[in-house]
Amino acid sequence: MIKAFVLIVVDPAETQRVFEQLRAVEGISEVYQVMGPYDIVAVIEASGITQVPALISQHVRVVRGIESTTTCVTFPDS
Repeated sequence: MIKAFVLIVVDPAETQRVFEQLRAVEGISEVYQVMGPYDIVAVIEASGITQVPALISQHVRVVRGIESTTTCVTFPDS
């Protein structure tokens, strides 16, 4: 199982709506509103690393209000 942490910067007026929309995305296991340079952290769980870019490009970056994302992918379990 691969986990990826997606650090998301959001238009402040859209934070709650983006948070709720991301919670409904299949493949995103956790979503948090956070303080600091990022507004939301989403945790993706996938069976393989090749699924992560597609999920981010098709279901995260397309959400209105998201200004930027940074993705940190974990190493696979041994």
